Amino acid sequence: MLFSSSLTKLALLAAAAAGVIAGPTARGVPAGFVTTKGTQFELDGKPFAFVGANSYWLPLLLTQTDVEKTFSTMAKAGVKVLRTWGFNAINDTELAGAKESGLTYYQVWNSSTYALNTGSQGLERLDNVIETAGKYGIKIILAFTNNWVGYGGSDLYIDWISGATTHDVFFTDSRIVSAYQSYVRTIVERYKSSPNIFAWELMNEARCSSDSFPSGPLCTPASGAQSLTKWYKQQSDFVKNLDPNHLVTTGGEGHFFWTHPRTYWSNGQLISDYNWNGQAGEDFDRNLQIPNIDFVTYHLYPQSWYPELDFPGSNWTAASWGLEWISDHINAGNKANKPVILEEFGVGGLENKTEIYPTWVQHALDTKHAIMPWQFGELGLTEDGGNRIIKYADAILNGASPNDGNTFYSNQTAVWNIFTRAAKIQASRSL
Repeated sequence: MLFSSSLTKLALLAAAAAGVIAGPTARGVPAGFVTTKGTQFELDGKPFAFVGANSYWLPLLLTQTDVEKTFSTMAKAGVKVLRTWGFNAINDTELAGAKESGLTYYQVWNSSTYALNTGSQGLERLDNVIETAGKYGIKIILAFTNNWVGYGGSDLYIDWISGATTHDVFFTDSRIVSAYQSYVRTIVERYKSSPNIFAWELMNEARCSSDSFPSGPLCTPASGAQSLTKWYKQQSDFVKNLDPNHLVTTGGEGHFFWTHPRTYWSNGQLISDYNWNGQAGEDFDRNLQIPNIDFVTYHLYPQSWYPELDFPGSNWTAASWGLEWISDHINAGNKANKPVILEEFGVGGLENKTEIYPTWVQHALDTKHAIMPWQFGELGLTEDGGNRIIKYADAILNGASPNDGNTFYSNQTAVWNIFTRAAKIQASRSL
């Protein structure tokens, strides 16, 4: 039964007119599309529990052999969901070098508008990744842009369109919003019929500030402006109007805005914790209430977030802090009755990984929680003889995919087995 009554039908029509389209939790979707039911995901009416992977570099590979090899390794490891970038943008001054090196790029900026590259060095590569994912039974979370400079994120929009001096204009300047939505429309309409898409992600790690620009004073939830939350709502409504069948998520790091944020002592001072005081611009609890946000994400990097606390002899540990962070997000998701995903997490050092990851992963499994470690590594890549500079410090070295210190590979068996074991447990819950 599609509608229980004419009143329900009228309510849905009114919601659509207001720009709020009921998400895949509330309506039938095509076969193979992921939906949500309370705090869990479903696929074709059955539970869909998973361990995922992050590989931003996969659309940057030059050969189908290496793309296939990477997906094959993922599938054998039990990976069901891959998160990757749906963006790669460059300035016009970089174009000649990009063509020479074979760099993947989708947008070229040389004025207040961008040129779209749909060719063999552009969106055709993303087409191939999404198509190949389906061949291996893997679904993709696709991020529309980046908060950071890497691979042409939001700062390019600011540089070329507004010339502003603060980052938060990305969320409020109507010209920037229009340019962002133009690109989003291109991506969504290109793939909206594909069951290989798990979800659309509005932005990787949206914050009031970025690499290049500080935050403006009105961005944080404490100011009352709620710039980022309003942007999440505006863009999720926009995407759902284009594609009501796929899930939509934020891509955020999971910062809270609590009336009484957590605190910690450092150098004799009591510090209001950035991750709970709203300074980043996010309000995780409020984001969960946005109608067209189907699930919400969070990330976990305590070593880099708290360098002043992470030292020999400290009574602070990354492991215990991470468990608390996971619990806070699980509790928020349960309260809102929506799924949350630990979408990125990492620690440096092989010994740290083998000691810390089991506790975090087990806590996630115990709470029926999806996890996506940062980041998946592939060995034996062959392009350019297994050695190739991609961009920035990213490189394929001796056949290994880029290693940022958080990367794990199949030959690191103690770490690898943590995730393959978790994947088997999650798979058993999807039967």
